[in-house]
Amino acid sequence: MENRTEVTQFILLGLTDDSGLQVPLFIIFLLIYTVTLVGNLGIILLIFLDSRLHTPMYFFLGNLSLVDFCYSSAVTPKVIAGFLVGDKIMSYNDCAAQMFFFAAFITVENYLLASMAYDRYAAVCKPLHYSTTMTTSVCSWLIIGSYVIGFLNASIHIGDTFSLSFCKSNVVHHFFCDIPAVMVLSCSDRRTSELILVYIVSFHIFFAFLVIWISYVFIFITILKMQSASGHHKAISTCASHFTAVSIFYGTSIFMYVQPSSSHSMDTDKIASVFYTMVIPMLNPLVYSLRNKEVKSAFKIVLEAK
Repeated sequence: MENRTEVTQFILLGLTDDSGLQVPLFIIFLLIYTVTLVGNLGIILLIFLDSRLHTPMYFFLGNLSLVDFCYSSAVTPKVIAGFLVGDKIMSYNDCAAQMFFFAAFITVENYLLASMAYDRYAAVCKPLHYSTTMTTSVCSWLIIGSYVIGFLNASIHIGDTFSLSFCKSNVVHHFFCDIPAVMVLSCSDRRTSELILVYIVSFHIFFAFLVIWISYVFIFITILKMQSASGHHKAISTCASHFTAVSIFYGTSIFMYVQPSSSHSMDTDKIASVFYTMVIPMLNPLVYSLRNKEVKSAFKIVLEAK
């Protein structure tokens, strides 16, 4: 018989143990989260208030901002608290909740990006049929489907991860309860769980990425056929912004999850995780919305009304 004590809480190591960096990092991440909060909630409010923005593209942008706010809020406040008061302990249930909501919303974002690529394909390649292609019903089902898949995916991973036994170390070599970082602590045989994680995440990432890739192939073909210089510039500008965010999002996701946890370098993972948990939610309002003339116009109207 082996003496085994089940883990009831986890200790997050955070980004660094250097006491001299605690205050600067607290200020940096507080600023990042504030910009994320104001930017994403501001975009949602603008889209809600301005009837000119009640179109499929802004319908997706509003949901993207909501998802960015939600999954950033699942992680960043705890990180900021860790820098401020040194609280790096999470209960078993809190860790599971954080993991669930982060996994759910990050998966929703994955499919929202694919939906937005399809929306751009319809707008650029089939402008005359855009209103009949991207109807309210189609947009609603794409959004609902993204959320359903996201929460179903999170349920599978949380159920699989916490079906394992945790009876050894409870020190998570990360700044939040990410699936690979927690799974590696298990004293159970986790090979099957690792394969489930890799296969399911790979499917979600590559399916959505395939939709994006095919959409952009058709978009670029259409752009090459355009005779108008202004049409060229507008289409390329739209694609460049989306492609930049897609590259960062999928690059870090593939790096983090589409490999067995045994081959991870946790210090490298932490750096990559900062981008998709904190930086991307902050940048998305700028990349997708604030460069847009309609959003700028709506923002000016709100300021003038005050």
